[in-house]
Amino acid sequence: MLSLLLAAADEPTIDGHWTDTVFVGVRRAMGLRLELMTLMVAEVVALRYYRALAEGTTDALLAEVAARALADEDHHVAFHVHRLSRDFAGSGALTRSAAIAGWWVLLSGAACVVALDHGAALRDLGVGRLAFVRDVLGLFRPQLRETFTR
Repeated sequence: MLSLLLAAADEPTIDGHWTDTVFVGVRRAMGLRLELMTLMVAEVVALRYYRALAEGTTDALLAEVAARALADEDHHVAFHVHRLSRDFAGSGALTRSAAIAGWWVLLSGAACVVALDHGAALRDLGVGRLAFVRDVLGLFRPQLRETFTR
């Protein structure tokens, strides 16, 4: 949908970005659990980004596309919480603590990279860089809690 939206606006898409290379590398580094955790990071960041698009634009089509993407990401996050909570249920305290710490580092890094890389767009949508990062961290906290308390 986003690609079609850009094409309709006669705006180019990009073929690749260094962040995608890093994202794919981390996802594939250590098995399914890390892949799901990495995907959830991207989806939590996307929750805030698509909300910024949906609420900050005056373009009705862009707002609709962003709202649909936002709803889709909500479902993805719920899936990851459910799946990962089952996966971590049998893990010991050390494994869980290490996973939580690593997950916070990964999420914080991803949120900062997006805030820096998309700062101008976020500002145009009425969201500052620091507010974006703070909001992403706030969105992640209950998901993390639910993952480890189910």
